[in-house]
Amino acid sequence: MELVFATHNQNKFGEVLKLMPKHIKLLSLDMIDCCDEIEEIGKTLEENAKIKADFVSRNYGYNCFSDDTGLLVDALNGEPGVYTARYGGLAKDANANMDKLLSNLKDNKNRKAHFKTAIALNLDSNSYIFEGIVEGTIAKDKRGEKGFGYDPVFVPDGYQKTFAELPLAIKNEISHRGRAIQKLITFLQSS
Repeated sequence: MELVFATHNQNKFGEVLKLMPKHIKLLSLDMIDCCDEIEEIGKTLEENAKIKADFVSRNYGYNCFSDDTGLLVDALNGEPGVYTARYGGLAKDANANMDKLLSNLKDNKNRKAHFKTAIALNLDSNSYIFEGIVEGTIAKDKRGEKGFGYDPVFVPDGYQKTFAELPLAIKNEISHRGRAIQKLITFLQSS
């Protein structure tokens, strides 16, 4: 089976590729010569994921899935939410995003947060949604060199280390994206 993961993010693509069964040939947007920056104008993570998957299926004719992920911080009323990637500005700079988050939290004692990933799958003219959530807290400062995005400031429940300090195998097993992808893979294997 050939399936497009609608992303230009090579870090994200690499994480998902390691999880996919060998019988699924995973392609990125770059691999199908899609250079478009698909605008995420939805009001929810699910809407944004669907917008991207629909764009690829409609314009390139592939079975496709797309994800959108949000970091939702309790003390910030769910911010950054759907604006997670561009929280610190339109450049989508991870350090600017984390700096703004840490600044907005300052000395707030409530550091509870969760990551949520929504995956939209377009398969043989049908659409499906899968989600994964991981609870955790926001660290007081950036720690670790692995991962991407907010990984250096997110400590998943049950761990003392940030996602950026944990081995990729553990992160993939417990992360929001890992959980959503596992639901997707289970579905694909039963289809």
